[in-house]
Amino acid sequence: MLELCVLTLLSRADAYGYEIASRLMQEVGMGEGTIYPLMRRMQNDGLVTTYLVEVPGSPPRKYYRMTDLGRTTLAAQRGEWKGFMVAVEKLLGDEP
Repeated sequence: MLELCVLTLLSRADAYGYEIASRLMQEVGMGEGTIYPLMRRMQNDGLVTTYLVEVPGSPPRKYYRMTDLGRTTLAAQRGEWKGFMVAVEKLLGDEP
């Protein structure tokens, strides 16, 4: 589900790692140490690409951008997630 969350964030705008980690920590309680291995894997899988942005007085920031494969993957994962939510709601609605 974290990949789905990251792809959703990147569908809205490119972002750097700390920015992504902060949003996920705020929204779903995910720790910062989890994001960087996930981002590396997503890059290796071709879901995201990176580029550097110079920041005055600081080291350059590595920004992540979703690829076409990332957009296709996001669409598929959103469909799977919606189907999962429907199934869980159906299951929960069957309480005695």
